[in-house]
Amino acid sequence: MSSRHYIDQKILELAKSALNKKAAYGQDVDLSQFEEAEEKDQISELSKLPEEIQKTILNAGIEVSEEGRSGSFLQLDHSVVYRRLQQRYHGQLEILDINEALEKYPEVREKYFWKAVKPDRDKYTAFSATHPAHGYFIRVFKGQKVEKPIQACLLLQENARIQNVHNIVILEEGAEVQIINGCATAPKVKEGLHIGISEFYLEKGSRLTFTMVHNWAEDFYVRPRGVTIVEDDAVFVSNYVLLKPVKSIQSFPIAILKGKNSVASFNSLLYGLKDSEIDMGSHIILEGENSSGQAISRAIVKDRAKIYSRGILEARQNHSKAHLDCRGILLSSNGMMYAVPELLSDGAPQSHLSHEAAIGPIAEEEVEYLMSRGLSKDEAISLITQGFMDVKILGLPKHLENYIQELILQTQEENM
Repeated sequence: MSSRHYIDQKILELAKSALNKKAAYGQDVDLSQFEEAEEKDQISELSKLPEEIQKTILNAGIEVSEEGRSGSFLQLDHSVVYRRLQQRYHGQLEILDINEALEKYPEVREKYFWKAVKPDRDKYTAFSATHPAHGYFIRVFKGQKVEKPIQACLLLQENARIQNVHNIVILEEGAEVQIINGCATAPKVKEGLHIGISEFYLEKGSRLTFTMVHNWAEDFYVRPRGVTIVEDDAVFVSNYVLLKPVKSIQSFPIAILKGKNSVASFNSLLYGLKDSEIDMGSHIILEGENSSGQAISRAIVKDRAKIYSRGILEARQNHSKAHLDCRGILLSSNGMMYAVPELLSDGAPQSHLSHEAAIGPIAEEEVEYLMSRGLSKDEAISLITQGFMDVKILGLPKHLENYIQELILQTQEENM
């Protein structure tokens, strides 16, 4: 059963009106060049996956052993092939295929499904709403503080396919959880398209740390569309890490701070390599009293890569504040970086919005100093860029911070 079964006529009509609507940003993609994927059989455990797939998802932050995880979810192409909740976490949260949730809980369709993300936003949301989709439904129950992360993996295993994903995450009042979302392509995949719709709902006093690690192919297109609704005293932390080449990714998630004392933080580490075109940003809308937000981006451009780093802070409440910090290093005369910070105070003259943006080279004196201490020039540049890609801005648990630091070191070594 597909998610289309649960889409009401109004949503479908809105989607159909936008089937040819280009996105506001990023390269336009011809969706007709990709095929829809076929269903795959379920697996009994992640260790049953082929070894090359296990290695691929490991590089996207997924633990095959599931040690240190409260639950796991795996979608291969169009099929949910694995989901598991560790026994000790039953009663604290649930993990379902989105279609299971829509069938089991009518209120999910009525209150959450296509309620944050608009189906007529662009051709990608329109495609998702008018075609069968899978994805995860995660709900953390009231007052439950889940100490181990949930891991979710969205993997493309077949070449030239569209992966259509719709995710819903609900944190009930006072709940806390971390989600590690790894997205990747199998080694044989050269091209394809991932469309990911994500709707997050954070009730009063809840806290979600959502970390995405992307590991795509060089000719792959990625079009995520996400909106988070944040209520009173709730905190949303979104971390994004991209360290591998990709044909084109365009993402501009929105956090709507509806509640009093609500908080949103977007943090990203981007490494532009080869011919990647990366158009990333975030939009924080401050509606609640004493709401606050921040967006921090660190980007390195090599080869012929292009990075567009966008950010909008929008205040609609006098008692609100937010800051945007975007910095980039350009290491190639053939690369390009474009920083686009935007501040908008709409009827909120007492709000405080600020930004810092800088693009530049590595300082020669820093390189020369390290070389005087015995490092080669390449080693000196590598050490400086490691410091620039500061994993601590993500605010992650130590074990995950160390893991992402290892991925950064691996990227550095591969591209020295």
